Formats: sequence, structure tokens, C-alpha cells
Amino acid sequence: MLTDADLDPSPLTGKIVAIVGFGNQGRAQALNLRDSGVEVRIGLRPGSARAEAAEAERLTVLPPAEAVDGADLIALLAPDEHLPAIYRVVESALGKGAALVFAHGLVVHYGLLAPRADLDILLVAPKGPGAALRTLYVAGQGMVTLAAVAQDSSGSAWPLALAYARALGSGREGAGVLRSTFEAETVSDLFNEAAVVWGAVPAILETGFETLVEAGIDPKLAYLECVSELKLLADLVERRGIAGMREAISNTAELGALIGGRRLVDERVRMRMRELLVELKGDGFARTLEAEAAAGYPLLQEERRLARASPLEKARRSLLALRGEGRAPLA
Repeated sequence: MLTDADLDPSPLTGKIVAIVGFGNQGRAQALNLRDSGVEVRIGLRPGSARAEAAEAERLTVLPPAEAVDGADLIALLAPDEHLPAIYRVVESALGKGAALVFAHGLVVHYGLLAPRADLDILLVAPKGPGAALRTLYVAGQGMVTLAAVAQDSSGSAWPLALAYARALGSGREGAGVLRSTFEAETVSDLFNEAAVVWGAVPAILETGFETLVEAGIDPKLAYLECVSELKLLADLVERRGIAGMREAISNTAELGALIGGRRLVDERVRMRMRELLVELKGDGFARTLEAEAAAGYPLLQEERRLARASPLEKARRSLLALRGEGRAPLA
């Protein structure tokens, strides 16, 4: 775990960074870099709804090819599925020996984007959303970040990647920078999204809610039990770890968790997780993402529609109404 004491900021001295995109990561990285003394430009297509927000932050906004022209580092921080098309737009403006920076390794690892051989290809991947990256930076803290190099044309790609991570605030106390690879970051991130935090956990919450409601439990109570308490769990795990979390809850809850957890997460679940991991190591998911984007996201749009109309969401809205307008959202 590398901290500020280990990270040399000088490889970024006098460099110009062009950030293409001003969404979740783009905004946070641009502001953190600027506040660390780095010259930053924002590349946005003409008419972009993000331009006003970037200009309000006193950032220079240019069309992508103009922003990239003359820049030493170019961070492509748009959604993964759009990056190959963006690269095609800016490639001719990339100076020889410039560095491309990614916040996720998917398009490089799976070959959706083939960068020129003269470029340095860097991965600087904060392990959390951009809003949190910015909030931590402003508070004088940092976010754990992975760094990797896929192509070292200049011979100085690693020092540059580490200096970039330092400028994001990632080497501050309580955080740090971990050396990784494009493959390890990509596969582990996709596995987490599909099989653990963003895939399995919401599916378990929904299934638990549905099971209680089918048994005659009031939907509002089912929501409180199966969904709202997740924040309590997350906070305890963050503060005390999983072992400490188990010690902090009641004996009743701990025994129930022991019996239920082992019954639900059995060898069949582990086998399916292993199968999913093998699938994600191939490029099938990346190709599916490409096809989904090209078709206008029909799978995602339908899933979002169903989720908004679900009994679980209706229960959530009922609870919010009971709490009154202007009250804080449920945990």
C-alpha cells in the first residue's frame, strides 16, 4: 500500500491533463487534480449537458479533440461502452508518447479498444464512486486506488500513474495506492458487480422481501426488516470487519445468521460463483455490453421499468410517505 510518502508528484509537474467526460468520475478527478495544482482541460461534445456544470467549476471546456491536442495525459472517463468511439474521435489529436488513463480496465483488457503502440496506457481506478472520491479529498482524506500499466512506451508509465493517483488524493492517510494489473482490476470488479455487492445482495434483499410478503407480513415491515437494515450491516462491517460485526449483534441475530447463512450460501452457490468468474474472464460480458449499448439498452431499460413498479418499491414509497415530506430517505 503506497502512501504520499512513497509517491513522487514530480512526474505530473508541468503536465496538462485532458479529461474526456464530466460525469461521476470525470468531475471528481478533474476537481481533485486541479486542486492538487495540475492543469486540467475538459473534453465534451458540443451541446453536452455537462458543459455548464464544468464551466461553473471554472474549468476549461473544449470539444474532445481540441482538449486532447497538446495534452500529456488523457483520461477517458465516459461510460465503458462509449470509450472505443471516443478514442476513434480523439486518436489523431493524441500526441506521440502521450498517456491514456482509464478508471476501469474493461475496454483495454478485452480488446474493445486498441491504443496506438507509442502511447502509455495507465489504469488509475479509485475503489468507490466519484462523489465519495471528491468528498474525501475536500475533507483531507483519500480513497484506496488501484494502479496498473498495460503499455509502457515512454519507460516512465509507472511513475506517471502513481503521481496521477497521488494528485487524486489516493495516497493520503487512511487510503493508499495498490499496484495491480488491468486483468485483476477488471475481472474482480466485474465479479463483484455480477456476483456479490451489486448482483447477489440486491437479489437477496428482493427475494427476502417477497418471501415475507407471500407469508402475509405487511410489505412495509418486510421492507424494514429485509432492506433498511442493510445499512446497519454495512456500517458495522466498515467499522469492525465481518468478525467484529458478528460480535456486535445480539446472540439471537448471530445464531440465526450462522444457521441461515450456511444454509443459503452452500456449495451450489460457490460453484455458480466459480462458473460466473470463469465466464467473466472471457470476453462474453464485454461483447454483451457492446451489443446492449448498440441496441439502445433494451435489457437495462426493461429491468429498470420492472424495478420501479415492483411491490418492494411501492413499500418503500409508502414508508417515505408515512415519514412525511422533507424527511431523510430511509437507510
